[in-house]
Amino acid sequence: MTLEPDADAEGLFWAQLREKRWPATLNLAPGKSVYGELMLKDQGKEFRVWDPFRSKLSAALLKGLKVMPIRKGSRVLYIGASTGTTVSHVSDIVGQGGTVFAVEFAHRVARELLENVVKHRKNVVPIIEDARNVDAYKVVYGQVDVVYCDIAQPDQTPIALINCRRYLKKGYLLLVVKARSIDSTREPSEIVQEEAEKVRGGGLEVLQTMSLDPFDRDHGMILAIRR
Repeated sequence: MTLEPDADAEGLFWAQLREKRWPATLNLAPGKSVYGELMLKDQGKEFRVWDPFRSKLSAALLKGLKVMPIRKGSRVLYIGASTGTTVSHVSDIVGQGGTVFAVEFAHRVARELLENVVKHRKNVVPIIEDARNVDAYKVVYGQVDVVYCDIAQPDQTPIALINCRRYLKKGYLLLVVKARSIDSTREPSEIVQEEAEKVRGGGLEVLQTMSLDPFDRDHGMILAIRR
């Protein structure tokens, strides 16, 4: 087993396990597992292997994401935090100098987020709110560097864009496209491209689109930037 830092994204690491290379993050809450992930010790530090079958952002990294915009010190607006699997790794990456504003609407899921992640990580700020109500995020101050959106709604792209207009002055959008939530009868790749056109129409430059197969079937990722 070897661990090495990512040359382009401070806070991200790569773990070589046998013949496979996996993303990993330095655990901001040592001794605390969030979802049963593999934990590794290296030079007295604890790292968490980032499971691409449980996290679409990890899958995107393994599929060749051109830019990893989330890095040490970043301010991230995370829409669709769920129980906090990916949020916890984003928290590791941004570190104590960064902030993750974690938006989740479902109260039952949000309770798990609070108990498993927020309780142990001071850089995660929970927002129990509908992501359409952007002006209700009373705890978000200033602008963010990255908007990450992962919600299963037919209007997921418009929701991401209204959050970008409100909180992203300059920076990146990472948009997970759940094709079956938009139209279950059409090819996911076609839907991803249509959503990318909506992102362009919202004033952002699309840098990359990708499928997340085989880690997440019928899902894609759009990487975009507001310059």
